[in-house]
Amino acid sequence: MAIYHLHVKVIGRKCGSSAVASAAYRSATRLRDDRLGRSHDFSAKRGVVHSEVMLPENAPEAWKDRERLWNDVEALEVRKDAQLAREVEFALPREMTERQGIELARDFVRSEFVDRGMIADLNVHWDMAEDGMPKPHAHVMLTMRSVDEKGFGPKVREWNRTELLERWRERWAELANERLAELDVDARIDHRSLEAQGIVLEPQSQIGAPAHRIEGAGIEASDRVEMHREIARGNGERIIADPALALDAITHQQSTFSRRDMAMFAHRHSDGSDQFNAVMGAIQEAPDVVQLGKDGRGEDRFTTRQMIETEQRLHGAADLMAAKERHEVGDRDREAALARAEARGLVLSGEQADALAHVTDGRDLGVVVGYAGTGKSAMLGVAREAWEAAGYEVRGVALSGIAAENLESGSGISSRTIASLEHGWKQGRDVLTAHDVLVIDEAGMVGTRQLERVLSHAAEAGAKVVLVGDPHQLQSIEAGAAFRSIHQRHGGAEISEVRRQREDWQRDATRDLATGRTADALHAYDKHAMVHAAATREQARDDLIDRWDRDRQASPGRSRIILTHTNDEVRALNEAARARMRDAGNLGDEVRLVVERGERSFASGDRVMFLQNERGLGVKNGTLGAIEEVSTQSMSVRIDDGRSIVPLE
Repeated sequence: MAIYHLHVKVIGRKCGSSAVASAAYRSATRLRDDRLGRSHDFSAKRGVVHSEVMLPENAPEAWKDRERLWNDVEALEVRKDAQLAREVEFALPREMTERQGIELARDFVRSEFVDRGMIADLNVHWDMAEDGMPKPHAHVMLTMRSVDEKGFGPKVREWNRTELLERWRERWAELANERLAELDVDARIDHRSLEAQGIVLEPQSQIGAPAHRIEGAGIEASDRVEMHREIARGNGERIIADPALALDAITHQQSTFSRRDMAMFAHRHSDGSDQFNAVMGAIQEAPDVVQLGKDGRGEDRFTTRQMIETEQRLHGAADLMAAKERHEVGDRDREAALARAEARGLVLSGEQADALAHVTDGRDLGVVVGYAGTGKSAMLGVAREAWEAAGYEVRGVALSGIAAENLESGSGISSRTIASLEHGWKQGRDVLTAHDVLVIDEAGMVGTRQLERVLSHAAEAGAKVVLVGDPHQLQSIEAGAAFRSIHQRHGGAEISEVRRQREDWQRDATRDLATGRTADALHAYDKHAMVHAAATREQARDDLIDRWDRDRQASPGRSRIILTHTNDEVRALNEAARARMRDAGNLGDEVRLVVERGERSFASGDRVMFLQNERGLGVKNGTLGAIEEVSTQSMSVRIDDGRSIVPLE
């Protein structure tokens, strides 16, 4: 998920720092330090994907040279405790590509620093975190004096104001969120506490024992450890002053929590035992903490008044909508939609027909529960035709971009992400009206807070909402099980007959998988000779590729997929499959390109998957296609919906 992190510090001689050394490290280059009479060589450092010096208007062009710039700064500052530069470090959203992240960083740096008259030395790092995901961030070293064509002038004290720092923090969140919404990325920087109080809890990188042991051994170690402690101390002070910050962070992931949860959070956001005890005390004694009693393991459980109030607002909005009937569809419109579906060869089952009657019965709230493959999207397509015939505008939303795309392709309902919809509301766009029907797909994945905001908006506007999902699937990444609780409170239509599989035993196995009876499902597949064992992992891989190759050649028009649980195995299996395709003459000439997950080989005929939402291309995270042409300069891909696009040129 995207995180909010913006850290500002001063690079100065008082702490033994050198502006030239700091610039060399952040840019992964070798720079000569004239003051110290030696070179700082960090050219072996990896992960720097963009590096440039950005000059304000009228600054000497010679300072585009990083070595010249920071040596001139060092020469001008004569005090032993001189402040040499200001550094701003901020996290870039993981969900962006390198190109998008660099563009965002450059826009922020230009508007907030360079346009104010600062020289900015920008370096974008695209490191990998311990979880194997990108950890993109930017370092910006800023000059502290005014500048014109003649050189440096006096230091600008205005740039030291606390109000300006607060503006940078807020502006970074605003700009990043605007760009994420424009890209239709399903993430946002959470800076609500900043909006409310002007402060925020900053995330820290994990600092293990080896890093503590080498503290002081070099720039990287000392910077990491000191930054970690500084952020922890600052967070601890903020929590002691306002424990609501901690409670909001804890309940973002879970609606209830234990003393152990509080202790783990306090340990991460404090420095030393004294501050830990103070933070722990502030959280436990906060007036908003509500004790719920003991859980099944005998541990005390807690929640917050805010979480209780959010759930009350959620159910209040749901109750209000369930009690009103303002969106009825006439029998004629419903029967006409059914007739058109039958003419296309779609005949609804009894359960699907009941679900159709439920969602078109006029009530402002509808709930449909069904396992994967039961035909929920097909039923919604018929409902869409009936709603539109009755004069309503139908919209669809889902938590992820690919889920929204699947809803649109399966039902014909124009769909987008919930985050994108909410962003539009904040800008005064796309607000709901009494003539709208909003379908929320995979509602079991939507958190309590977000679902409350959507339902409250819909209830106030007089719109109809239809929640569709499976409460047995993965729960929301945010706190609570909102969809399940609404279904328990108001009921709804249930579709249990699996229609995606044709054989009865396959339908039963799918239902077993959906309800957690995995062993029963695997036994059914094994009984029908569809589970294959091997003596070793290597043999299993070879057998899998053999069967895949035979099947694709025997049935080239059918689809198939290979799934595994590690990136290393994904690469190994993909290479083995591509080797078979190459031997069969199904691939064109190889071209090596650097993409989101590193350097890869591509050829015409390759199947590819997009890893980011890109509205300009009309693709989402998970969109599939086949390469038509590829070179070092360009690539064209035919998407599975038949469109040809050019993602690289």
